Amino acid sequence: MRTRSLRTLDRRAPRGRRERGVVLLIALIALVAMTLAAIGMVRSLDTGTLVAGNIGFRESAVATGDTGIEAARTWLITNRNTLDSDNSTAGYYSTRQDNLDITGNATYGGTDGVDWGGSDPTQPVKAFDAGNVDGSGNHTYYLIQRMCSIPGTINDPGQSCATASNNAAGSSQDAPDYSTYALKVKNQVYYRITARVNGAKNTVSYVQAVILL
Repeated sequence: MRTRSLRTLDRRAPRGRRERGVVLLIALIALVAMTLAAIGMVRSLDTGTLVAGNIGFRESAVATGDTGIEAARTWLITNRNTLDSDNSTAGYYSTRQDNLDITGNATYGGTDGVDWGGSDPTQPVKAFDAGNVDGSGNHTYYLIQRMCSIPGTINDPGQSCATASNNAAGSSQDAPDYSTYALKVKNQVYYRITARVNGAKNTVSYVQAVILL
C-alpha cells in the first residue's frame, strides 16, 4: 500500500509543474495583447491629432480662398471696360475654356492645364499670383474666365455667352404711352473665378465662384 502511494505521488508531481507552465504562457499572451492594445491606442491618438491639424489647415486655406475671390472681383470691376479680350498677365481670359483642366487631375503631361504661379510653366493658361492676401501665410492665385465661347463683345456673330437681363436706368413717367419709352434692358455676363491656395504642410485648396457683372 505504501509503495502504491509513493508511485501515485510521483505521477502527480509533473502535472503540477505543467499546470504552472500553462499559467505563465497565458500571462505572457495577455501581456502581449495589452501591449499591442496600448500601442494601437497611442497611434490612434496621434492619427486623430494629425487629422484635426489637417482639417484646420484646410479650413484656413478655404477662408483665404474667399479673400482671393474678392480680390479677383475687385479687379473685374476696375477693368470692366476691357474685358472683351484676354489679359493673361492678370489671370483673365475672355472665354470659358470648356476643355481646361483647372486642377490638373484629369490629364497628366498635357497642355490643357493651368500654371498656378510656376507650378507648371509649360501650360499656356496662366493664373494670377495674388501673393499672401492675409496674415495666415497662405499663398493665393486666381483665374478669371468670362463665360463666353469666343473673345469679343457679347453681340459679335457666333458669340455665345451666359448672360442675365437686368433693367437699366430709365423711366416712362413722361412718355405718352409705354410703347414709346420702354425701360432699357441690359445684358450682364457671368464670370467664373477660381482661386487656389497653397497652405501649410502642402495643403492645396480650390474655391470657385460665379459672379454677374
